Amino acid sequence: MSTTAEKLADLRERLEKAQDPGSESARARRDEAGRSTPRERIHRLLDDGTFAEIGALGKTPGDKDAVYSDGVVTGYGRIDGRPVAVYAHDKTVYGGSVGVTFGKKVVEIMEFAIRMGMPVIGIQDSGGARIQDAVTSLAMYSEISRRQLPLSGRSPQISIMMGKSAGGAVYAPVTTDLVVAVDGEAEMYVTGPAVIKEVTGEEISSAELGGARQQELNGNVQAVVANEEDAFDYVRDYLGHMPLTCFDDAPVVPAPADEEVMGEPGDELDTFLPDDTNAGYDMHDLLEQLGDDGDLLELQENFAPNIITALGRIDGRSVGFVASNPMHLAGCIDADAADKAARFIRICDAYNIPIVFIVDTPGYLPGVEQERQGLIHRGAKLAYAAVEATVPKVTLIVRKAYGGAYAVMGSKNLAGDLNFAWPTGQIAVMGSAAAVVMIQGKQLAQIEDEEQRNHMKKVFMDFYDETMTSPYVAAERGYIDAMIQPHESRLMLRQALRQLRTKNVEDLPKKHNIMPM
Repeated sequence: MSTTAEKLADLRERLEKAQDPGSESARARRDEAGRSTPRERIHRLLDDGTFAEIGALGKTPGDKDAVYSDGVVTGYGRIDGRPVAVYAHDKTVYGGSVGVTFGKKVVEIMEFAIRMGMPVIGIQDSGGARIQDAVTSLAMYSEISRRQLPLSGRSPQISIMMGKSAGGAVYAPVTTDLVVAVDGEAEMYVTGPAVIKEVTGEEISSAELGGARQQELNGNVQAVVANEEDAFDYVRDYLGHMPLTCFDDAPVVPAPADEEVMGEPGDELDTFLPDDTNAGYDMHDLLEQLGDDGDLLELQENFAPNIITALGRIDGRSVGFVASNPMHLAGCIDADAADKAARFIRICDAYNIPIVFIVDTPGYLPGVEQERQGLIHRGAKLAYAAVEATVPKVTLIVRKAYGGAYAVMGSKNLAGDLNFAWPTGQIAVMGSAAAVVMIQGKQLAQIEDEEQRNHMKKVFMDFYDETMTSPYVAAERGYIDAMIQPHESRLMLRQALRQLRTKNVEDLPKKHNIMPM
């Protein structure tokens, strides 16, 4: 090849081979299963015409039979006009497993994202480590993981699980901020069913072991979606709430005017809560009324549903809602809910997204099993994260706020900035049903007549509710900044967040905090 034309023809031929370099049989299996190619996936995720690929002609060194790409497509592009770095596994090349060139390509795109300041999105569909590459594959996994730390909390990291991922291929995704899994396609496990059977004798299918829904219940997945297109939509929505880096502002969108959210006496919010203080209701319905447009992006919807973690908008700006849900466990905080809320708070804090607590919880969930699950240290994580967060924190108590749960859900004593309460709020060490046992249990037990005993119990509980759980007791002592009518909530929340926009907190000099285990 001596002429320019010949060299150009050679380049075009190489690039053409690199477009879909897997074996004919591997491509046939993929096509028969109806799955798309990694480049098709990337193009559907990014804005049209913005993907620029790098490393297309990368190969495994020293292997005469090596194919282009080495099992991963890497590059950069834009989502909603903003830059992102992206990589996608190619299951038709070495099963999408990690080899030396694969690792170097992913490391390069991550370092590019660190230098340029942009999110990193990985489309995962991998068999794990490339066994025939021995320690080299493990080294590349470690190199990839090492780049996740400088990115963590600096720019969003997102994993989209499109197929089976095993071994090292699951550690990197669960270290990212967000894991989205396609139902019926994604599977995640450290060791697959065959290895488990060989080592322990246990038999289980791969779907039962690591299917998307199971991993969601295990707390390893933030969102399970029906198909690839829904996964891409979810990621685009998520990034729409996030800044490019922790030093940038998140996108601001048009919002209703104050006059439109002011509310009037007797409107929907004034009549939202049931009169029965023990009646359940779906907190999602309330959150949709408190935000700008009712559009919420919930994370970990089916994991610990007794607490809701969702991104929304108030006054056109992103906020993170942490809300009790009385429809599940009466809104009690259990060990899973504490983990879930703590991690979400840290994500919001990392990217300067204000946190809004909506509180209706009777406390931490009591029980032997909860104690065995480590409720003490896992519950402490929530308090730790709430105090550690330096972003604006606004709390609205709509009904119950009892015990330690009152404290960790944005109370002023644990570094909440502004606390509001509806007149339906109930703030106390515990509810009247528990208090009557603790305070009057012995006296009531001495009353032999059951009817009289029940009457005295009710008298005590009514007195306790009137004098001990009243939100005005907290307001009188300065623990509530304002008692508000429900219809004023939307306006009060946006005014509070405006006032807190210039908040600045400096931590004491030290290397780092030590969080509960």
